[in-house]
Amino acid sequence: MKVFITGGTGLVGSAVVAELLSNGHTVLALTRSDASAQAAVQAGAETVRGALTDLDVLQSGAAQADGVIHLAFGNDFSSAEALAANVAEETAALQALGEELAGSGKPFVTVSGTPTAPGRPSLETDTLATEGLVGGRSLAVAGVVALADRGVRSSAVRLPRTVHNNGDGGFAGLLALMARRTGVVTYPGDGTQRWPAVHALDAAVLFRLALENAEAGTYWHAVADEGDQVADIAEVIGRRLNLPVKAVSVEEFGLIGPNFAADQPSSSAHTRQALGWNPQHLSLLADLENIQPLTI
Repeated sequence: MKVFITGGTGLVGSAVVAELLSNGHTVLALTRSDASAQAAVQAGAETVRGALTDLDVLQSGAAQADGVIHLAFGNDFSSAEALAANVAEETAALQALGEELAGSGKPFVTVSGTPTAPGRPSLETDTLATEGLVGGRSLAVAGVVALADRGVRSSAVRLPRTVHNNGDGGFAGLLALMARRTGVVTYPGDGTQRWPAVHALDAAVLFRLALENAEAGTYWHAVADEGDQVADIAEVIGRRLNLPVKAVSVEEFGLIGPNFAADQPSSSAHTRQALGWNPQHLSLLADLENIQPLTI
């Protein structure tokens, strides 16, 4: 299968590209810079130059392919306005891809986050919140999944709060990055809130399985670790960086504070059973042991 992919050179995307190529697929990657184009070519992919705002390029890439995987997102959390702009950009891109794929029967796999279900791990049948900072993204994902009614084998892979590889990535990676800058590992709230996680290489397998086998109109959970307590995550980061660990107010985390403080475990039991997905790589706490200590 020839697969058109957006976001193919990021932490998750590069793993997905490698997974697709190693399983006999070919890849056409959207790249917006010389550096990302070089990385994609070195990985073995063909490339087309463009950004998510280049809707004609997106539609041309989808037309050339047998299936589409969408992973690109701006991830600018500097302000509510910047995040809203990223959501609007992605929404327009997904709509353009959907219009091109309508009636084709081709697979279209998009990405979202796992939902929150108060008092229990979230399930594939739970709906994403459509309010708040990223509510618009949830609506865009739902629009992709609804393309099942227009002749697209659409599905969404929901990623947990931390997708990691070699001690980096996701919410846990942000805690480590902030700690390197400030000299202290901080986390919001009392630290009992739980974050789900998955290794990027395991997530990549699920994207391939969804592309190959998912029924139209379905959601899947790329969750290997149902939920580690944030205090435990911070403790490993502090030990590896030899830095103190401190709980702080939610407000000190700014725009992302409420999300960081939420208890949000998630289950992938249905995904494992239905698609035969079997995570095999390091857990988050084990992978955080790969964080390199600070050097003076």
